[in-house]
Parts: sequence; C-alpha cells; structure tokens
Amino acid sequence: MVEVLRFEAATVVRGGRPILDRVDWVVADHERWVVLGPNGAGKTTLLQLAGALLHPTGGRVEVLGERLGAVDVFDLRPRIGVASAALAERIPADERVRDVVVTAAWAVTGRWREQYDDTDVARADAVLAMVGADGLAERQFGTLSEGERKRVQIARALMTDPELLLLDEPAAGLDLGAREDLVTRLAAIAADRWAPAQVLVTHHVEEIPSGFTHVLLLRDGRVVAAGPIGEVLTGRTLTAAFGTRLRAGHIRGRYWARAVPPSQELRGRHARPVPAPSTDPGEGLAEPPHVVP
Repeated sequence: MVEVLRFEAATVVRGGRPILDRVDWVVADHERWVVLGPNGAGKTTLLQLAGALLHPTGGRVEVLGERLGAVDVFDLRPRIGVASAALAERIPADERVRDVVVTAAWAVTGRWREQYDDTDVARADAVLAMVGADGLAERQFGTLSEGERKRVQIARALMTDPELLLLDEPAAGLDLGAREDLVTRLAAIAADRWAPAQVLVTHHVEEIPSGFTHVLLLRDGRVVAAGPIGEVLTGRTLTAAFGTRLRAGHIRGRYWARAVPPSQELRGRHARPVPAPSTDPGEGLAEPPHVVP
C-alpha cells in the first residue's frame, strides 16, 4: 500500500477557534474516499490541506509522501488535480474550454504566453472526451451551463495525470439530470484501475458515486467515523455527524438517507430497522433497498 495522504493530529485554528481539530486520516493510492458532514464541519479546510493549499496550525500532514512545511508546495501542487468552486471563479469567462483544460499543465488559469505542444493539446482533448465534454472544446467557459462547467473542471483536474484527485462538492448546484450524469461519469473514473486516489467532498449521500470505497464523516472539525464505506456509512454515524436522526441504505452501489419520522422516534433507540418507505430509492425494483441502521 502506498500512502498518498497522512494526517496526524492535523489541526487548523482560525480566530482562536479550531476549524479542524486533531484529525487522523490515511488515504492509500487505490482508495476512493468521500468526505461527508454538515456546513462548518471542516470539509473544505481538510481538502485545502490535502491539496497543499494550506498548512496546518498543528499536527503533521503528508501529501504524496512530502510533509507540508518541509517541501516546496509549488513543486507538489502539479501532482494534485483539484476541482472546486473557488478554482472555477478564477477562470476567465471568455477563456476557450480547451485552454481552460490545457493551462493546468502550467498550473495557471487564463492562457497568456505559455507554449503548449501537440501532446498537451491531445491530452486536453482526451480528458474532455473522458468526461463527455469534447463537444465543448471551442466554447467559452462563461457560456456553459453549470453541469458543463463541472465536467470541464474535472477534465482540467485530470489534465496532468495527477497522483491524487480532489473534488470539492462537484455536484453542487446541479439539477437532477445533470447530477446523475456527473455522478455516473465519476463512477466510471472511480472504476478505472489506473485512475488516481480520489477524495470527494459532499453534503449529500445521494451524490456518492458507486465504486467509492471509504468514507470520512466530520462534525465541528472532528472525525465522527472513518473507514470502509459499507461498514461506516450507517444511520447511526450520519445521525452523529448531522445532528438529526437519520437512517440510511443503498441499492446497487448508490446510497440514500432519510430522517426518521417522529412516530418511529417514539419506538426508542433500539427499535428494529424498518423497511424503506415508498419514497425511498429502488421502489418497484427487483432488488429492494438495503437499510443500514
């Protein structure tokens, strides 16, 4: 096993308040992690550490075998692919989509005087095709729909053939059709044996692509639970992370979560799991949803 991320008591303090509080976490090169938690849980801060965009206030963080604080992050960052809303805001609206992607080779946004060879352009076209955005190559970034922009950002993140892929809420703001299209494409990337280790941040279990192997749940900057997704992503751990009584389940590799109705709250903490209501995923399918209490 090759470690791509190691956090040891990683802490980030802002204004005297811990945003991340003594987080221990290890990601191996073959793993696909989803990070879940409510607003203010520290998810984006965690991803900034993983992307070498932020240094910890305390503890130790190693990214791709290099310790933050003892490595030139400008040498480290090109080895990491990042897709986030913060990055998207820096992309000029009039930038041609192919240039949005190819400029990742120089870790810049907005093409200027850099020189790119045919290999760079071919790679940009290949990753655009990988995410179903090859027909957008000549469009201006500012003319794209939100779903199209998300796909272009992921193509940009893949441009340099990174060793680590970080996705910060890639499905945020998408309608149902665009979300499902994106999640399906992310599942295909996750299933690729040659794809890099992946970390995806989200608020919603429905946005977890099939094929993701592990989950980290955060609340108030602290780890609630972490480990293999089939063992850790349960109603109990989601309840602890989000502060609302929840139950969870999955069908064909996709997860769902629902609040426990008040009538079932009265049955007590040790009530047996109940079947999913008719509004749950999988209604009418031969394979019923699996409920994880």
